[in-house]
Amino acid sequence: MSFSTLESFAHQMDGEDPLKKYRDCFHIPPSKERDRSIYFCGNSLGLQPQTAYTLIKEELDAWKKLGVDGHLAGQRPWLPYHEFLTQHSSELVGALEKEVVVMNSLSVNLHLLMASFYRPTGKKKKILIENNAFPSDRYAVQSQLRFHQNHPTEDLLILQPDEGELITTSWILDYFEHHGDEIAMVLMGGVNYYSGQAFDMRAITQKAHEYDCLVGFDLAHATGNMEMNLHGWDVDFAAWCGYKYLNGGPGAPSGVFIHERHLGRKDIPRFEGWWGHDKSTRFKMPDEFIPMDTAEAWQLSNPPIFAMAPLLASLEIFNEAGIIKLREKSIRLTNYLEFLIKNTLDSKIKIITPSNKNNRGCQLSLQMIDPIDNIMDTLHKNGVTADWREPDVIRVAPVPLYNTFHEVWEFSNILNDIL
Repeated sequence: MSFSTLESFAHQMDGEDPLKKYRDCFHIPPSKERDRSIYFCGNSLGLQPQTAYTLIKEELDAWKKLGVDGHLAGQRPWLPYHEFLTQHSSELVGALEKEVVVMNSLSVNLHLLMASFYRPTGKKKKILIENNAFPSDRYAVQSQLRFHQNHPTEDLLILQPDEGELITTSWILDYFEHHGDEIAMVLMGGVNYYSGQAFDMRAITQKAHEYDCLVGFDLAHATGNMEMNLHGWDVDFAAWCGYKYLNGGPGAPSGVFIHERHLGRKDIPRFEGWWGHDKSTRFKMPDEFIPMDTAEAWQLSNPPIFAMAPLLASLEIFNEAGIIKLREKSIRLTNYLEFLIKNTLDSKIKIITPSNKNNRGCQLSLQMIDPIDNIMDTLHKNGVTADWREPDVIRVAPVPLYNTFHEVWEFSNILNDIL
């Protein structure tokens, strides 16, 4: 597609956007400069769906009117509440419904999953992560290494970039050729939070399995952003948060994927709780734990209703809009932002996110060639909400559900004026 730097082009693109109605499904914060801020921070915290308040209020009313009976009565009974999120979640990540459950928070789920899928034996004991992995992931895998009496740095393999900030697929695959016999588990981000690079999860999984490595992905920056097929790609496990692109609110519950070949097995190590027990006998309180034959077997506790309600509100919007159409718009939005940055700020900004649409989501990481003090404060005063990462990177995410082409045009002009 050919782009233009003219403002009229941005208005034209918005007018032709088949998904433009979904912008009005969200509360967009105001700023001093405008009625609605240019909110490019959905990669950190998504915006509130208009229906979130209603869904939370309905559960508060159910609690008020029904008390304990709300577990089995009401519009959405609490006992199976997490199941209301399963279908939409599984569609977003390309999974069977039985392979997905929403529960806990992201780091908690990563630990629960690694308790099952980090299985060090002899020389094959190392964990592979990518450079600039999100700090919580690094802390989690190092603590798992220590828990198994392995070394937190010597047994942690870090994929270093081979092209600037980026790690090419060929470099990753070649790494297994040299180290695959000592890797027990892979835990990588589906999309790297810092660079915005999207990894080829299918190719990585296929190569890792050739060396009997179990493969997991942190999809915090991928779910709701990228089109995925976890089941078809044969990924062993994955987890994602509900508060970034999924707009579930601060601290929203996390989703979990576990491939069906690992389900229904009693020989897999697992931390267990009563909500993972077989439904038919759960409330008979038996002494022996009988795991469910779905990903729900990894549940520990009953679902947090008030935390899940806003996430359900957002997932219903995703279901209506469709991740395929959202991804198509996302590519156009991000390509347009890249075009404007390169045409107006090429001497001031280096884009460290891959240019290939298949290797990125909606985030562009803009590296300042000559950093300006307090640039984020200046952007904020001009009505822009984005994210800064030390020492010199602005992370910008035009989200297809609620951002517009005109906002992309405005942002590039504001940034150009500042620089």
